[in-house]
Amino acid sequence: MQNLLKILLRYSNFLVFILLEVAAFLLFSYNNAYPRSSILSTANSIVAWQNEQIAEIKNYFRLRSVNEELAAENAALRNQIYSMDSATNREAIHYESAKVVQMTTDQLHNYLTINRGSVDGIQRGQGIRNAEGVVGIVRTVGKNYSVVLPIINTHTNLSCRFTKNDYIGTLQWDGKDCRFAQLADVAAHMVVNPGDTIVTSGLSPVFPEGIPVGIVESSVLKEGESYHRIRVRLHTNFKRLKYVEVVQNANQKELEELENGMD
Repeated sequence: MQNLLKILLRYSNFLVFILLEVAAFLLFSYNNAYPRSSILSTANSIVAWQNEQIAEIKNYFRLRSVNEELAAENAALRNQIYSMDSATNREAIHYESAKVVQMTTDQLHNYLTINRGSVDGIQRGQGIRNAEGVVGIVRTVGKNYSVVLPIINTHTNLSCRFTKNDYIGTLQWDGKDCRFAQLADVAAHMVVNPGDTIVTSGLSPVFPEGIPVGIVESSVLKEGESYHRIRVRLHTNFKRLKYVEVVQNANQKELEELENGMD
C-alpha cells in the first residue's frame, strides 16, 4: 500500500494533467457539434462493423444447412421434371439428395463416400450425379453410408453419346488429371471437333439419357489409326464436390437381370 502511495505521489502531476486533458476534451466535444458528431459517427461505425462481423459469422454457420436445403430442393425439382416427361417417366427415375463426406481425387482408384445408405433405398450400381453432370456409380452400400466409384477412377467406364449426331463412345479415365477423361471407341470416320458436347447415352439403366458429361477438349487421329484419341473436359468439378443426387431407377434391377440372362 505504501509503495502504491509513493508511486501516486511521484506521478501526481502527470495524472492531474491527464485528467484535465480528458475533461477539456469532453467539454469541447459537448459544446461543439462537429467534434461530437465525429465521435458519434466513429462509434456508430465501430458498432456497425461489429454487427457486420457477427452477421457474417452467423451466416457462415448457417451455410451448411442452407446448402443441404438447396440440394434437397434441387432433387425434388428434378423429380418433378422427370415425372412430367412421358419418356423418362417410363423409366421411373427418382433422385435422392446426398452429401459427400469423404473423397479422393489424386489416386488411380478414387472413391467418394456419401451420407446415404440402405435405409434411404440406396443400392449397389445406382448412378450418382450433381447439378453439373455425372459423378459416378455406387459400389458398396452400408446402412447409413455408401461408397461411390467416380468417373475419375480407372475402373469406371461410362457409355456416352455426342449430342450432335448421337454417336456412341466409352468414357474412361487415364489416372492423371481429375478435370479430364478420355472418350474411346470413336471410329476414324466420325468428325470430332473441340467443343462437341458429350452426354450419357441412356444405354444402361444406371443413368437416363442426356445427363451432361463434358465437352471435347481435343481430338487426335494419327495416320493409320482406326479410332480418335479424344480428351474430354468434365463438367463435374471434383475438387469442389459437396452435394450429389442418387439416380434411383425403379426398373434397374429388372433390366440388369434381363441383360445378365443373355450371358
